Parts: sequence; C-alpha cells; structure tokens
Amino acid sequence: MTDIDRSYSGPLERVDECCYRIPKSYRPGMRVDGLVFADERLIEHVRSDRAAEQVANVAFLPGIQTASLAMPDIHWGYGFCIGGVCATDPAVGGVVSPGGVGYDINCGVRLVRTNLTLADVRPVLVQLVNQLIRDVPVGVGQGGRHVFSPAELRQLMREGVEYLVHRGLATDDDRLLTEAEGCIADARPELVSDRALARGQDQCGTVGAGNHFIEVQVVDRVEDPRAAAAFGLAEGQICVLIHSGSRGLGYQVCDDALRALRDAPAKYGITLPDRQLVCAPVESPEGAHYLGAMRAAANYAFCNRQLLMWQVREVFERVLGKPWGSLGMELVYDVAHNIAKIEEHAVGDVRKPVCVHRKGATRAFPAGHHDIPDRYRAIGQPVIIPGDMGRASWVLLGGPRSLERSFGTTCHGAGRCLSRTAATRAAKGRNIQHELERSGVIARSRSREGLAEEQPAAYKDVDVVVDVVHRAGLSTKVARLRPLGVIKG
Repeated sequence: MTDIDRSYSGPLERVDECCYRIPKSYRPGMRVDGLVFADERLIEHVRSDRAAEQVANVAFLPGIQTASLAMPDIHWGYGFCIGGVCATDPAVGGVVSPGGVGYDINCGVRLVRTNLTLADVRPVLVQLVNQLIRDVPVGVGQGGRHVFSPAELRQLMREGVEYLVHRGLATDDDRLLTEAEGCIADARPELVSDRALARGQDQCGTVGAGNHFIEVQVVDRVEDPRAAAAFGLAEGQICVLIHSGSRGLGYQVCDDALRALRDAPAKYGITLPDRQLVCAPVESPEGAHYLGAMRAAANYAFCNRQLLMWQVREVFERVLGKPWGSLGMELVYDVAHNIAKIEEHAVGDVRKPVCVHRKGATRAFPAGHHDIPDRYRAIGQPVIIPGDMGRASWVLLGGPRSLERSFGTTCHGAGRCLSRTAATRAAKGRNIQHELERSGVIARSRSREGLAEEQPAAYKDVDVVVDVVHRAGLSTKVARLRPLGVIKG
C-alpha cells in the first residue's frame, strides 16, 4: 500500500476522463491491454501501489478477452489486484484462477431496508449497537449458534438459501432478492475438503474480522428518485448493511485449490509472470474441480449473510419491541464481490460464454438483463457499494455501459489507501471509537485493532470512487447512506 516503498512506474495512457490504459506492448506476453477505471483524483493512488502491475500480469492469462480490467477501488491483492476483473473464453483454452476470486470466496454485501426513520432509531441507537455486538458473532474464529453437520453443510452448499427457506430461516423474497437467487448452479460440495467443512461447521451466521461489518445507516441523499422508489428507499430511512463472506470454509477451499493447482500451469504449457496467478483451463479436470468447490463455498457465503440478516432482524425486534415484518425489514438485494461465474457476454460481434472473474468487484447488470429479479428488471440491478465506517456507502444501479465496458461489473467499495499495518501505526495514541462517536457514529469492535485497521483514513473517499463508475457508465448513483452505528470483529 502507500506505506510500502513500491510504486507502479509503467505506462498509464489516458483513454478518457475515467479510464487509463496499460498497453499490451508494455510487457512481452501480455495478450490484451490493461484498463484501469480512475480519474485525475485517483490516478496517483494507482501509481503509488503495485496493483497496476497485477493488472498487466492478468493480461498474460490464456483465453483472456478484450482487456484486463481494474475498478477505481484498485489496490494490491493476491494474484489479481483487489478490484480486478477479467473474462476468459473456455472454448480457446481460457483459464480459471483462484487468485481472480480470492481467499474469501463470495465475500459480499446485502442491504436491508426498514420503515424506521432517524427519529425512531436515534433514542435507542446505542442500545441497538450494543445488542448487535452481544448477539451477533463477530471476530476472528468466532462460531455462532447455527451449527451444521458435514451432511447438512453439503446440502446447504448444494441448495444455497433455499435450504434455509425450508428450515424457516429465510423467506422466498430473501431468496429471490439474492444474486443468483442465493445458489450458484453446478456446485460440487463433495469436492470440499473435510478440513474446510470443519472450519465452516459453526461459522455460518458470523461476521468474522477484517473489513467485515454490520452497519446501521440512514439514507442521507437520493440521487435517482425513480430507482430509489423501485428499491423501496427514501431520504431519512434507516437501513442495515451486512458485509461478510464464506469465512474459514471459503479460505480453506481457496487454500486447497492453490495447492492442487500448483503443477497445472506446467501440465498445460501455461507461462505465468506471477505464481500467485496459478490456474487451469476452465474445461480441464483441475479447472472443473476448483469451480465446483468454489461454487459450493459461494453458496455457503450466501447462507452466511442470510443468517446474519435473520439475527439482525431478531435484534431489532428485541430492542424495538415489534416483529421484524412490522418494522419493514425487507431485503433490498445481496451481491457477491469475489467470484468467478460462467456468463454469456458479447465480445466484439460474437455472444459467447466466458468465465468472468470478479475479485473485489460487483456485478452491475443494466435494465432488461434476464439475470435481474423480476421486480427490478425494468429499472436495473441494485448495486451496493460500502465505504468506510466514518463517511458513507452507496446504492447504485447497473449502468448503461457496463456490459460493453466491463462485462457488467463495477467497483465493490472505496478501496484501501493504507495497509492494515500502516493504519494501526497511524492510530497509535488515538481512540478511534471516541473519534467516530464525536462524528456521530457509534462503533463497537471485539478488538482495539479492528477499529484501528478500519479507520476512515485507511480508505479512499467512496464518493470519489463512486463518481468515477457513475461517469464511466458502469453503475449510476441512486442513494447515499450515512453510517450511524457499526459492529466489527
């Protein structure tokens, strides 16, 4: 990050006001250009970090289509940068790379609206946040009350949120308003290791640590009244944003895959500029094995966020003394951030299936796309972009140019500008909890380090990042949400 003495010194050619190019002539072996969505306010962040070099590295992958892409929240990651996107064509030896998904498979967010206003919640806000951190498991290694046997976990990973519907822990609307209806097809839970199952046994319905959180928010500003009305959002309304992923189970699936794929590039004659990009052809046994296990872990993550939402509903019931249904606590949408999916896209004049890697990036399909839930299809897919816990988050709409420019993808957050080590160092001698409270945000964490690592200064300004994807046509602004209370690991 910015505290590490490593910066990108390669070419970044201005394409337009929101996009820069790394030409494929930059390094022998690049099959396509790199494209970084950024503007003059963000480009120095891009240059100060080696993540742009990772964009160039991804351009070496066999079968890559159009370009190696990066969103404006770009920063250094494992293999791919965070904010990295690429599509590969299985028909021409296109590969799948675990580094293009990440360790936290299907890390993602879901937004819950309510019929409460700021006036309703302000008197009980501290009580509400304190109750959330008492009742919802957060932190490293934390288990929860929902414990599943190996057989139950495999069924959950095969069926996704539908499994929880049958157990009375989700509604049909909860399922329908989750990306892919809460279940990625062709999951292969039998390929998930016993070690991964053991790690995930009691972690479904837990937040974890790092940048994961549950945040009580108020709709601060509406930019697109028509879309906001379609999503059930209005100025002054209370919402809850939940950010978590596949926990230890997903981490283990990725770890297992990286070991299993170690020799695959040599087997298939693939030369890589970075061994963290280890990969295999999508249509090879090794590629199919990873995709099957990854999809199973993704379904686990959808269920994790569903159970977290269920517990949040119970906390609101307890504090406000009313059933969650009468509080209007309905799911707006749930989107994945770290995933590889087979989708049909137009590449030039040809429509074909491609394997779209989204690593710290959000699907953003425009109006009319068949993968959008019926109730939103005429308006477009809801896109949820969390920021830092001191400034704002955003709800957007799948943009009119997202399919042509980014395989239907936009950013997933603000993007770090300080590493966790640097953020902790910068917090020395300060009390981040008190600083947030003075700015009107009630924050609770299981550890002092949790707030220090995630302090607002550790992140780019989400308003600037969102403005770039809005102007680029990847996703368009609907509403800005301001944090009121947050719990973290």
